Amino acid sequence: MTHLQKCKSTSILKWASSSFGQNQLNSSKSQVWSSGYSFISPNTRLYRTKRVAQTEDSEIFGQLEIDKVVRIPRAVKKEAQAALLEYFYSTRNLQFLDAENMSRNSPLFLSKLLKQVNTEAEIGRSIARFLCYHPVNEFEPFLESLGLKPSEYAHLLPRNLMYLTDARLLLENYYVLCGYGFARHKIGKIYKGATEVFHSDVQILVSKLRDFTKVLERIKNFGFETRWFENNLLEDDDYNWSRMLELLCLFSKMGLTDAEMAEMLGQHPDILFEDSGDRTILLIGFLLKFGYSMNQIGPMFLQFPQVQVGKFVSNLRRCFGFLNEIEMETTKMGNFLRSHTLLVGSCCLKSANSLLTYLCVGKKRLCSYIQKNPHELKNFVLGAKVERLPSLEEDSESKLHKNKFLLNLGYVEDSNEMKKALKVFRGKGGELQERFDFIMSYGLEHDEVREMVKVSPQILNQTKSVIQTKIDLLVKELGYPISALWVFPSLLNYTVERVKHRVSMYDWLKSQGMADPVLALSTIVACSETQFVKQYVNRHPNGPEAWQDLKKKIFSKQTNNIHS
Repeated sequence: MTHLQKCKSTSILKWASSSFGQNQLNSSKSQVWSSGYSFISPNTRLYRTKRVAQTEDSEIFGQLEIDKVVRIPRAVKKEAQAALLEYFYSTRNLQFLDAENMSRNSPLFLSKLLKQVNTEAEIGRSIARFLCYHPVNEFEPFLESLGLKPSEYAHLLPRNLMYLTDARLLLENYYVLCGYGFARHKIGKIYKGATEVFHSDVQILVSKLRDFTKVLERIKNFGFETRWFENNLLEDDDYNWSRMLELLCLFSKMGLTDAEMAEMLGQHPDILFEDSGDRTILLIGFLLKFGYSMNQIGPMFLQFPQVQVGKFVSNLRRCFGFLNEIEMETTKMGNFLRSHTLLVGSCCLKSANSLLTYLCVGKKRLCSYIQKNPHELKNFVLGAKVERLPSLEEDSESKLHKNKFLLNLGYVEDSNEMKKALKVFRGKGGELQERFDFIMSYGLEHDEVREMVKVSPQILNQTKSVIQTKIDLLVKELGYPISALWVFPSLLNYTVERVKHRVSMYDWLKSQGMADPVLALSTIVACSETQFVKQYVNRHPNGPEAWQDLKKKIFSKQTNNIHS
């Protein structure tokens, strides 16, 4: 796909989202311009909605190339603008709105023009007389009226052209943008960033804008505000709107509802925005090769971890190569990757040779160990310290310790309940007991922690340092008593970022008098993001903005910690 076909223009992408209103998406009008070109555009708007603020006696229009501030008396400016309007509209036959915009919003051009006429005489007549014998390059006031300075547009001026009416394609593409509701003073940045679009067949731009409006309409149907959409567009990225629309349709075919897609994109906007969804489509292709059905892929995305899609794909490929190097059978490899896709995509593994050396095992033993203990992959990632695997005799001893630990929790030996628990609890028996004792060290009784583990056994599958981080967040940073953990032990299963984000938003709502001051911690943390936003965040008009600001602050800190 060429640079032009992708419609490279961050300006188009960034400002389009803020220019469209709901009425513009829901209505369309056929607009025909003097060039004879006709197109369908939403709710055409071709006027400025805000005038430049004026001083009482004069106006500072900006700096010229020599950095000299030019002040033009208000009366002189008014006469000069009227003369320019008359020239562009009556003499040059430009459309009135174009003539008006150029005459009102090209102060630097106007200043330069006034230097060449007799300002002692009547300004209007002096300018009219000068323009009669000295035609101007109309692209200069035109581009300045679109928000560009001379230093920005000088190299963009068309060669061998002076009159706007000779640049048919430029005007047609310009009118398309106007028709789609773009503010004229922002179109200059679009022209600067994607000049080639203005010199190409207008259908290219029209098709991209139509794809864009369809994507934006879908996003709004999910319940997102335009600002959310705009905030997820990166300044220097290209966006392929047709590909993004294709991805959204693909998720619908997988059986995901609008509510589920809203939940997914709220947690992971990169699924749609990273490489315009190309990375996600690549991931879907991998999953299909691993034996997933389309109906299985959709629910997998609803549980997607806090990893960028591109990184997830890279990790998946790396693990595939790793399993291939340790000679895991093809069938077992497919089963392993299907059963542990989310885990594998979250781990950037060391090389096979490195692990075989560190663990002091052969390929066959490592294959068997990984299949029995898939979550040990987390300990085999780049940067992690890896110790050798215990001997087979040590493995047997570990199982004895785990059985003893479960019996102490009250499980009946050889019962179905105990067999299920053996599958749920991961790690050595000694490690499980150490994590259990560590939770007790915060002031909880043995029976309380035992009850917590019975309710949510997964809490002991985390390392002691992870457990400590989560409990310290709850008690030391968020100010909850340790008894809150006994009431809601599953809190330890949620990420630090999620808990901090939810509780911080709840505290903000309380400070605004918009939330129950004694809301249960489980209510705050356990509900889906869509439900939380709908039921709590949207109670306050500034709630969505506060929610996004907190999210950026908390999750960007997480990203910085990962990279540091």
